[in-house]
Amino acid sequence: MVYYRVGGISTYIRKLVESLENLNTGDHQFTIFHSRKGRETLSRQFRRADLWTPSHHRLERLALSLELARFSLDVWHTTDFIPPQFGARRLIVSIYDLTFLHYPQFLTAESRRYYNDQIAWAVRRADHILTISHASKADIVDLLHVPPNKITVQHLAADSSFKPLSEADTAPIREQLSLPETFILFVGTFEPRKNIDGLLRAYALLRYDLRDVPPLVLAGNRGWLYDDILDLIAQLDLSECVLLRESLSQNVLPALYNLAHMLVLPSHYEGFGLPALEAMACGTPPIVSRRSALPEVVGDVGLLIDPDDPRDIAEAMARMLSGSAWYTEQRAASIKRAAQFTWEHAAQVALSVYTTM
Repeated sequence: MVYYRVGGISTYIRKLVESLENLNTGDHQFTIFHSRKGRETLSRQFRRADLWTPSHHRLERLALSLELARFSLDVWHTTDFIPPQFGARRLIVSIYDLTFLHYPQFLTAESRRYYNDQIAWAVRRADHILTISHASKADIVDLLHVPPNKITVQHLAADSSFKPLSEADTAPIREQLSLPETFILFVGTFEPRKNIDGLLRAYALLRYDLRDVPPLVLAGNRGWLYDDILDLIAQLDLSECVLLRESLSQNVLPALYNLAHMLVLPSHYEGFGLPALEAMACGTPPIVSRRSALPEVVGDVGLLIDPDDPRDIAEAMARMLSGSAWYTEQRAASIKRAAQFTWEHAAQVALSVYTTM
C-alpha cells in the first residue's frame, strides 16, 4: 500500500487496515507498505515497510517488483489498479471503477494514458480482483473480458462517525462554515465526472420554479476544470446562492451531512458513491443518478434521476423540499439502509481473498 492524497483510495486503505486489525487474522502476518515520503504510520499492529518507487511512474511495475523481492511475500494487494510484474506468489488488485474507459473525456490526458496503457495487462497479471460494487464487476467482465469468478465484490462502508447528531454537536460546524438553516448539499471532487454542471443547471431551474429555495452548498476539493464551474455559476447568476466549501477536514463532514436537507450526487459514473452512504448514515436522504453503482448503494431510499436531464434533477430536489411525510420516512430509511454496509464485512471479504482465492 502506498502514499495517497486524501480521497477515495486513501479512505479505502485506511479503513481496510483499521478493520483488518480488529479481525482475528490467525497466524497471518501483514506488512503495510508506505511511501518513504509518508510520515504517517497507518498501523501500530502490523509491520511497516517503506518503498522508494513513486506512484504512477512509467517504470513503476518493474521498480516496485525489485523492491518487493526482498520481502518474500505470499500475497501482495495492489490498492490502485496496477500490480507489479512480480514480487509475491499471488497478486490481488483493487479496481474501483472503469471511468477512464466509459468517460475518457472526464480525465486528464496523463491519467487516461496511464490507465489505458496498463489496465488490460493488470487484469491478466492479477491472480484475483477486488472491486467495490456489482456494477463495477459487470464493467470489468464486459469491458476487459475478465472471468466473473476472478472478481470478488467488496462493498465499502461509512465510518462510524457518520451518524445522526444532536444540535449541540452540529451548531459549532454550522457557525464555523457559515452555513444557512436549510441547504442542499453536494460532496465530492469538483470535476466533470461528478456532473456539477448538470446540478447547477438543475438548481437554476429549481429557483425559477419555486420561491424560497435554500442555498446549494458544494463541498469538496478542486479537481480538473474547476474554473469552468465558477464560470457557469456566474453565467447562471447563482453567485449569491451557491456556497463553495473547499478542503474540509474529515471531522466536519458528519455534521455537514446532518445539517443538510438532502444530498444530491448526479454523477455520470461512480464505482460506489461513498458520499451517498455517508449521508444516509447521518439520516440525510440522497438524490443520485440512475447509473453505475449508485442505485446499488441507495437501494430503495431517496430518489433516482437521469444525470443528463437537469429538469429531472430539479423535480427530485423539489420533492425533497416539499415537507411531506414521505421525506420523514426517507430519513429513517436512510439510516437503516446505511447500516447494512460495514467495514468489518469489507475486511472479512479481503481476508478471504488473501487466504483462499
